Amino acid sequence: MRLWSVANLVSNAGTWMQLTAQNLLMLQLTGSAAATGLSLSVQAAPGLLLGLIGGAAVDAWPRRLTAAASQALLALVGLLTAALVVTGHLTVPVLMALAAVTGLIATVDGPACSLLGNDLVPVEDVPSSIALGSVVSSVGRVGGTALAGVVIGWWGPGAAYAANGLSFLAVAAVIPFLRPHPAAGRPARPAAARSRPAAAAPARRGTGARDGLAFFLRRPRLVALAVVTALSSVFGRNYGLTLAVLVTGPLAGGAGAFGTVSTVLAVGGVAGAVLAGRLRRPSVRLVGGLAAAGAVLQIAAGLSPQLWVLLLIVAPMAVVESVSDTAGTTVLQTDPPAHMRGRVLGVWRTLSTGWSLIGPPLLGLLMQLAGARGALVAGGVLIAGAVGAGAVLRERRARRAQQARTLGVPADGELEPTGPAGLPAHLLPAQRSAPAGRPAPVHENADTACAPAA
Repeated sequence: MRLWSVANLVSNAGTWMQLTAQNLLMLQLTGSAAATGLSLSVQAAPGLLLGLIGGAAVDAWPRRLTAAASQALLALVGLLTAALVVTGHLTVPVLMALAAVTGLIATVDGPACSLLGNDLVPVEDVPSSIALGSVVSSVGRVGGTALAGVVIGWWGPGAAYAANGLSFLAVAAVIPFLRPHPAAGRPARPAAARSRPAAAAPARRGTGARDGLAFFLRRPRLVALAVVTALSSVFGRNYGLTLAVLVTGPLAGGAGAFGTVSTVLAVGGVAGAVLAGRLRRPSVRLVGGLAAAGAVLQIAAGLSPQLWVLLLIVAPMAVVESVSDTAGTTVLQTDPPAHMRGRVLGVWRTLSTGWSLIGPPLLGLLMQLAGARGALVAGGVLIAGAVGAGAVLRERRARRAQQARTLGVPADGELEPTGPAGLPAHLLPAQRSAPAGRPAPVHENADTACAPAA
């Protein structure tokens, strides 16, 4: 895990160096900020259109081989772009095409590398693994952006692409030396698989992208996680936009003041990721509670009378957001049975790409109508209200389920058609013998006991 984390730190720094260089190249070639934004959208588009297929590929192919191959391909793209920059053959259409290819490879690379990191630790340490990944990502982003300025200033944008290509090669070289932990969720799967009914065997080959979407939609806790995260991402986490307008507008601060706010947010995010490493069994309920807490802090931020008050509020905002992210990612990566996790991450990539593209324009329109303060307050009220309504609905559903169990019949939505792997722990027939001629059902995802709490 230490080896993997160091390799990812190098890769994250290289990625942010390349992204900075890409933006500068587009500005140099076109002189248009709109074209620069378009290049980012082109790179994100494959995640929106092909996320399901990428997740299915991760379930179908050997994970370490998939991650190593995707990292090697990303290295090839980076080194090819560097060569085109140095030789003066890079044009706008070529840069757009390379950005699209990068996004296409990332639809497989993202879930493969995420799940590979989880395979290196026992299941109870997955939250710590994800939190460590968040810290690595944050440090790599800050370090990579800072290094980009130095590297591009001395050697030009081609050097940043070359450095990123080499960083991907470093990760690909490390992967063959990684060994899954014996107590990790994935290696433990075959023992459970041998006890499952034969009819369920085709599902574990991970060949159907639509199966992943169907599974996701049949899991109320995953749907609830998506709704909470989407609302928070669109109306609550675009602080680079809302707080920039608030600081430079109503609070009469300058670029330096917003830089201070951004620094506090970054430090709070890292602190939250470290704190989240102590989580053991996070649930969707915890994610919702943190989202509601963040929404209340956001409302307070929108009503801040002075800059120093805002600085006191944004630090806990960042901590809450970081812990919530880690808890949500843990649920997302551990709630599904092992053979479905790649496809679930593929569904999530499609959804998250969609709301990341829709969010900024929608929030910009809201700020135009209500101002920065109004957008922060209205967004906070919307998030808190949605979480509260979801909690009420969940409580009613729990009461109906309890009544149904008392009567000896399943409640609507409790018994999902995904088989024993999808059953909450309290519904397992632990004290009831299986009918004659059938194997007793096995809870394949027993290592993810956070499911009932969600």
